Amino acid sequence: MPELIKAKEPFKFCTRLHLSELTGIRATTLGQLLVFIKELPGSCIYHHTHRFLQQHQYLSPEPPNDFAYWVTDILGEDELGERLASIDTMQYSTIRDLRQKLALTIENYLNDNPLAKLRFARSGEEFHFIKSVSFILPTSYSVCNLQEFVEVLKKITIDSIYFHIFEARLRLEKPTNDFAFWIENSLGDKRLANNISSFDPYTSTLEDLRRKIIQTVEGRIID
Repeated sequence: MPELIKAKEPFKFCTRLHLSELTGIRATTLGQLLVFIKELPGSCIYHHTHRFLQQHQYLSPEPPNDFAYWVTDILGEDELGERLASIDTMQYSTIRDLRQKLALTIENYLNDNPLAKLRFARSGEEFHFIKSVSFILPTSYSVCNLQEFVEVLKKITIDSIYFHIFEARLRLEKPTNDFAFWIENSLGDKRLANNISSFDPYTSTLEDLRRKIIQTVEGRIID
């Protein structure tokens, strides 16, 4: 086994507590949905595009976002629902860009299908906007090399992995996840960082993602 490089800065694992908070705002038409998507806080966009991943972390992901579900199942606009469901969240490193894509998709559809503006959700089936509230907490784990990193990764909670993979990247507007960022900038291992950064977290469960990262790092340690 080659000698392990000591990081310039230790990696400090954090974890998260999550609450879903009702905003009291609801939409009954596509026009209203569009307005609120443009105006409401990014925490609402985050909730409605990542809710499934937060609540069902052990199941196979890549579900349609909440907007796609409501547009299809409640308003019956199947074509728009497919367009919204096909938006690749992985392409967007900021909530701002994801919001713009969602809004533009609905806007273009309404321009091409003006009668869609006349569809109303039935009473009790309105789209209720919810925002995601996260509390970030430090853990006792701090690591200085890849061996320590992989050992902690094996036992850290799934909430910690979620934070370092999803929230740090998308909500904090980082170009990559925390793990890859630390490996490249503190350990100087760009190849390993690129490998980890290339994993699509939206097509794996978090436990599968944990296993992939562990296997990749362990392979690099003995490389």
